[in-house]
Amino acid sequence: MNQKSLNPDNVIKEEISKSVHPDSHIHGSPKQEDNPYAYLDRAFSSENFKIEIKNLPKFYGIGEFKKLLNDKLKLNSNKIKTPKRNCPYAFVCFRNEEDKDKAIKVLTGFKWKGKELQAMHAKPCADPLVKKRKENADVDNENKKQKTEILSVNERIRTSTVPLSDTDYSKQLEIKQDEVRKMLQNLANDLSSQNILIRKYINSQKEKYDGLPCELLNIRYSDQIDGYRNKCEFSVGINPETQLPTVGFRIGAYANGKTGVGPVEDLRHIPDSMKIVVTVFQKFVRSSKLKVFNAEFHTGHFRQLSVRSAQNQLMIVVGIHPQDLCTQEISDFKAELITFFSEGIGKQANVTSLYYQEIVKKNPGQHPTTATFLWGETHIYETIMGLKFRISPEAFFQVNTKAAEILYRTAIELAEPTESSSMLDVCCGTGTIGLCFAKSCGQVLGLELIPQAIIDAKENVIINNVHNSEFFTGKAEDILGSVCYNSKFEDVFAVVDPPRAGLHQKAVHQLRKIKKINRLIYISCNPKLASKNFVDLGRPESKYLHGESFVPVKAVAVDLFPHTTHCELMIVFKRWNLVEKE
Repeated sequence: MNQKSLNPDNVIKEEISKSVHPDSHIHGSPKQEDNPYAYLDRAFSSENFKIEIKNLPKFYGIGEFKKLLNDKLKLNSNKIKTPKRNCPYAFVCFRNEEDKDKAIKVLTGFKWKGKELQAMHAKPCADPLVKKRKENADVDNENKKQKTEILSVNERIRTSTVPLSDTDYSKQLEIKQDEVRKMLQNLANDLSSQNILIRKYINSQKEKYDGLPCELLNIRYSDQIDGYRNKCEFSVGINPETQLPTVGFRIGAYANGKTGVGPVEDLRHIPDSMKIVVTVFQKFVRSSKLKVFNAEFHTGHFRQLSVRSAQNQLMIVVGIHPQDLCTQEISDFKAELITFFSEGIGKQANVTSLYYQEIVKKNPGQHPTTATFLWGETHIYETIMGLKFRISPEAFFQVNTKAAEILYRTAIELAEPTESSSMLDVCCGTGTIGLCFAKSCGQVLGLELIPQAIIDAKENVIINNVHNSEFFTGKAEDILGSVCYNSKFEDVFAVVDPPRAGLHQKAVHQLRKIKKINRLIYISCNPKLASKNFVDLGRPESKYLHGESFVPVKAVAVDLFPHTTHCELMIVFKRWNLVEKE
């Protein structure tokens, strides 16, 4: 046996080759579009340098595992993948062969938490798009004809984005209220089982509120249920029916074997002004010498069009993959964009702010490239509750302006602030919620991870001549304590409006730990994902969780997303020792 055959990487590649096409030695190499591993040769992928680590301890956190690999053992891992939490094995990818081989040597036999680790070479994952395509091809034709597959592209887009658009709006509200009720019932059961100290109270609440841990108010909503979105991110791709470059929404997920893009003119939640922008930009794309980005082969350029609207202002960000375009070619492309929207056909879209952004494959933890201003005004401005807010391309702003005002008024109502209250605006973004609270409380302290958002927040303070608000940059789990230290009043409450996935567990621990916070209002756009946060707030104190528990005392849903299955859920939590005294 020669040296080449002994190389583990050659063995793995040979196994992959056989799994791709068992008769490849007879028929030649499989077609690129049929080979689920072809992506490994098209561009850099850390899947080429992956290992499997076995015999991991029974309990460990991904964060501490990452610190072990990169901080203590200096192994330069690129990403870590585990099938489930506290899984006894994990896959770790590296950037090159040298780092991978070093990791195998260092980790094999290394003892961690009483376990002797084992490390070995691992096969790269198959491309989910090609894998799904092959699976579909193997299914009998009759079984393949699922309902969504026989629908037109327009119908499939409508089904995936606004599935309730044909349902009477009053019925939509009933559906969402029922979903919130079910979620709260589950929360009541979880809290009762997790914390024996509050079990009697939760059970009495369940009797009082028909199985719920607290009072649930009627769902609130805006009168504007069509064309309400002030921000959309449209994909650029190929319409599978017309085979033409199209600006719209993806028909399905890449992992499900879908890369096609369908039009948006039939979608009720998108305003006409955005539909006009999409139409004219689509003309630009089809007439351009640049190609549409291909997600499978990572070729082409046009990827995305982001559109934001506010009071007759329209901001767009054109996102492309630069590929091998030289500096001059990119400059020429930017000039074409400016001319098109300022003087050409695109002028009819009435764009007031034009940006350019390069979107390439991102490494874990890497933020997208900052958008480059090209033409028009640098910002757009929106008004909520009589306050004016500056919006930049990266700024978070609720996508339904009118319903957001109802959301914020509801938060103020439920928080019951006074002139002797300090409000902590956790995940404050550009300061929208905090500044809306400013007139109703004595002090607002906001904190946010994204520096640009804090710059906007401080500008919004100046624009609105607010004198009782300060904003700070940093992770909530890192700076919450020091920010809270600046509170002037004894009555301190927090308003939490985190991203879809909810708060980091460490941030929840900080909220529990800081005794000055007596209540908090948690606003969630995806209660299912945030449910762990809700339960953690109500768990008993432990070695890792300090501070009195929080219990839910009131909840209300606000419909920011008509015609979809989503809504915002607001829950008021109070410290258990305060509730116990009432």
